[in-house]
Amino acid sequence: MQNKKVTFADWGLLDYQQAWDKQEEVFAKTLAVKHDNRVNGTELPTPNHLIFTEHPHVYTLGKSGHKEYLLLDEDGLREKEATFYKINRGGDITYHGPGQIVGYPILDLDNFFTDIHLYLRTLEEAIIRTCADFGVTTGRYDGFTGVWIDADNDKARKICAMGVRASRWVTMHGFAFNVNSDLSYFGNIIPCGIEDKDVTSLQREVGEKLDINQVKQVLKKHIAELFLMEIV
Repeated sequence: MQNKKVTFADWGLLDYQQAWDKQEEVFAKTLAVKHDNRVNGTELPTPNHLIFTEHPHVYTLGKSGHKEYLLLDEDGLREKEATFYKINRGGDITYHGPGQIVGYPILDLDNFFTDIHLYLRTLEEAIIRTCADFGVTTGRYDGFTGVWIDADNDKARKICAMGVRASRWVTMHGFAFNVNSDLSYFGNIIPCGIEDKDVTSLQREVGEKLDINQVKQVLKKHIAELFLMEIV
């Protein structure tokens, strides 16, 4: 039985490890419902969650990533007041920090569509439409996941990175949308393993700091519309 209701939560500024643990707990509960349905022949609706958060300065490396793309040693991380985690999502290394909207959709795609490619493109589209609402034209870059500006020329710069994990069509991890991010922290990594492309933020493109809560509301609306979900 499909369930398009999605529970929304904003965890605020939360330590990365704490957020990861909370994600894993929600993810496991959803998988448990699917397992019980399969074993017992029941059709209990599986829960869906959309979580927004921000993290203190942290670098995360996907399961197929390259540790050498982190350009800081332990002393350098301490100096930058940053932490580092190797995690179980796809993608390479990225940065999270204050002023960035980190989105963790924990969805059972059996409730929506069972297509990871379409899932990623739909998340990208929500970011693209949100940027457009703030006067910034963005799009996709062939061969790369995420949302980009000027992807068709040598000024290409990324405004949103993505990396997800899925098991039995249940998703976790998600996207990192640079709104008011301190972009200097990206100088300490080779973001997503891409050496020759810049990283940007909505603040940099617009020319002023934005109300991140307003951006969150706009983004949440576009995600709901594109996935045909009911936010509760």
